[in-house]
Parts: sequence; C-alpha cells; structure tokens
Amino acid sequence: MTSTPNSLFRHYLDSLIQRGTTRASLTEEARDVLRTWYVTAKKGSRAHSPSSPSSPSSPSSPSSPSPRPEPQPTKTPPPSTNPELFPEERKPSSSITLPEGTMEDKLQYLRDLAQNWKPARDLNSLRDTMVFATGNPHTQLMLIGEAPGYYEEVQREPFVGRAGEKLNQILKAMGLSRDMVYISNIVKFRPSLPNQRTNNRAPTPEEIEACLPIIMHEIQVIQPKMIIALGGTAAVGLLGEQGSVSSMRGRFHDLNGIPVRVTYHPSYLLRSDNPREKRKVWEDMLAVMERMGMPVSEKQRGYFLPRE
Repeated sequence: MTSTPNSLFRHYLDSLIQRGTTRASLTEEARDVLRTWYVTAKKGSRAHSPSSPSSPSSPSSPSSPSPRPEPQPTKTPPPSTNPELFPEERKPSSSITLPEGTMEDKLQYLRDLAQNWKPARDLNSLRDTMVFATGNPHTQLMLIGEAPGYYEEVQREPFVGRAGEKLNQILKAMGLSRDMVYISNIVKFRPSLPNQRTNNRAPTPEEIEACLPIIMHEIQVIQPKMIIALGGTAAVGLLGEQGSVSSMRGRFHDLNGIPVRVTYHPSYLLRSDNPREKRKVWEDMLAVMERMGMPVSEKQRGYFLPRE
C-alpha cells in the first residue's frame, strides 16, 4: 500500500501512544496542514455520498487532547439587497428571536440565552463558566476570537492575560482602547480537557457550530462597520472559507455586507519575536484603519518595518 501523509501521520501518532505519550503540541504550520487534510477528507466523503452526510475524517488520536482541525468551510453566497444573517447552508437549527428594546436589552437577552444554550450544553465538552463579551456595543469595530482560556474564565472577560495585553498594545497603536471597541468570541465557554488547570485547547468544529448562532446574533445587534477575525478558528467559523490565516489575511472578506479582516491571534505574536510576523498583523490593522477612515500617521505606517 502506498504511504500517504495521512497514513504516515496516523502511524506517528500510534507510535507516540505506544511510548506512553498522551499530549502533543502543534505549531501554527502543523494546524494549517491538519486543517487542509480535514477539508480534503470531508469534501471527498461528500463526493462519494451526496445523499447523506458523512462523518468528517481527520488524523487524530483518541488519547491526545491536542487541538482538533477547524470546521469544514462552506462557500458564503454573495451579498444581496436583503442579505440573511445566516447563509442557507449555515442556518442554525434553533431560531433566536431578539426582543424589542435597546441594544443593551438585546445583548443582555443574548447573554442570558448563552448561559444555558442547549446546543452547546448538550455537547458536554465545554466548561460551565460563561464568558460573553466586553467593550462598547456602540462601536464601528468588532473583534472576534475563538474561545475563552484560563485567564478569561477566571476574570469572565475575553482577551485578558498575556494575549489580552498584546491585543491592548495593538489597539493602542491604532489609537484605540478596549472601551472603544467590542470584543467577543465565537465560543462562550472554555473548551474542557481532562485534569484541566491552566492548559487550553481550541474549540472543535462541533463546538463552533453549536455556538455560532449566538455570535451571529451579536453581530446583528452590534451592526459593526468592520470585523477583525483574530486567528484561524474565528476566521473559518465566521466565514466558512477554506484556508489558513496566512492564506486568508491580506484582503477583506464579506460577511453579509460587513467587511471582515482576518489576522493572526495575539497569542501567535507571543510565540514569535520575528518583526516580519508583527508587521503582517500591523499591515492588517493599517488596512482596517484606512477602510474605516481613521487617521494614519507616517509613524504608524512605519511600525515594524526593517530599519535601513
């Protein structure tokens, strides 16, 4: 039998299990490869069974709690004169009817709804502490990440800890602060792990799909003029597009008429001291600022450029 990257990877995982290894870390590049395999496998299974959905195939180990590949992307239809909040192929199974009232009333309704959101609770894979959102709902800029981590769960606020500090630095460089933007996550609960302490994992495709209706209705309430998707999980979950962060960043995407800019998660910058990677994130922020009509100084344009 001809060896494939998929089979070789499975063999490697099996060898780790035989040596007693129960946890393996993944680099950003490795996650991109796994995501590509997952998408390819799922598309192949659909091609062979068009009349019935099939389970996604991904190279994983039942004993390893490492992050699972992100959800199967689906093509988002072009915006229409009356765009639906949920494209036909991504409509939630449970409808949400927002109440009449102020923006704050509607967000409080979603907060209460998210606390006991049955599709998420039924998975039994998320922890109990709900982390909703922070910032100013009367804003033009919305930032969306993947899920709370340890520090977010403790403080019940998204993007705190070291990743939150890095995000604060990015906002400050843009001339903004946390109370001038709206910050949220697709998944409102910290994904669980066995014997979990400070360790975190990315949400699974099932967890993202279960929680997607809440964040999409948040977007409907906020009605931002711009969304920044922080990291690949947030990008794929929101847009349903195939690709890694490196392939999706550098341009604007469309979410029912709202421009979305994909960039690296702040935690990625914590793992990389390379000014080139910092410059990539900053170029995305410059593009956002220009698109929104924010002033951009020559000093700001020069951040993280190589010195002559």
